[in-house]
Amino acid sequence: MKIILEKAEAETLFYDALCNGMGYISGYGLQLDYSVKDYTFAKAELQKEGKEGSICREDVWMKILKMGSKLTFIDDENEGEYTRSITIEDVYENINLVDAQTILNVLNENSDAGHADIILQTVFYKKIIFG
Repeated sequence: MKIILEKAEAETLFYDALCNGMGYISGYGLQLDYSVKDYTFAKAELQKEGKEGSICREDVWMKILKMGSKLTFIDDENEGEYTRSITIEDVYENINLVDAQTILNVLNENSDAGHADIILQTVFYKKIIFG
């Protein structure tokens, strides 16, 4: 079975993965990188939209993508072999490569950090590389 998600659904699943899966990613020797300028601008845009009191880093990361900029996993342990950047278009396309059971678990609110890890790796690498 394959599940095809609409853009808004893809954004929601990816956002959830950012919130719940970054602990796994750091364990693989990866760190999330982005332009400080993009981060500052994205946060200011969210504040203009009235989200000042509830802005978290994941909100800003998603805004960076929606503004047309990139997020990058920097590979610190394998001489950069697994360094990858994504745009919002990669989220829309690659989220549909995630196995159906993982997507169903997340949609049914029966997910954990492991499911988030699967989503993050699939969006960034189009497959599971670590773990």
